[in-house]
Amino acid sequence: ERRIGRFEEAQGGTLFLDEIGEIDAAIQVKLLRFLGERTFERVGSNKTLSADIRLIAATNKPLAELVKAGKFREDLLYRLNAVPLAVPPLRERGRDVVLLARNLAARVGAEVGRPALRLSGSAERALETYSWPGNVRQLRNVLERAALLGERDQLEAEDLGEGMAAATAAPTA
Repeated sequence: ERRIGRFEEAQGGTLFLDEIGEIDAAIQVKLLRFLGERTFERVGSNKTLSADIRLIAATNKPLAELVKAGKFREDLLYRLNAVPLAVPPLRERGRDVVLLARNLAARVGAEVGRPALRLSGSAERALETYSWPGNVRQLRNVLERAALLGERDQLEAEDLGEGMAAATAAPTA
């Protein structure tokens, strides 16, 4: 059976590779070749194909440190680093957390068959003060759990889980 791969499928468009710092050395070599020549072979084929794509790669790992440790190819780092964009972690984004959460809450509510979920003031404060070690994926999971388990259309801090409610609790004297 002939299967179209990701590079071929992305012809004329954009391909997003997440967690680029996790790929093994053999894949790094193939990716480096593709970036240099814009050519590739399908698995099990000896025919060379080409693709004109824009590649966007993301990682939460310090690639320069991985290069020093011998875990990531330096030449691949230079090819991928044509237009670097540093996106701060969610915990450093302040009010952006609430904007993202509002958008995700509306989407998640629709996905689970509920009306668009709204965030109360206490929920927004909880979301802003939490440290978000899991970033946007964790935020989505928190909202999804609240949508599935909650009964109200407006989420309160306690609907978001113990860690969120504790983040806004006032210290006792």
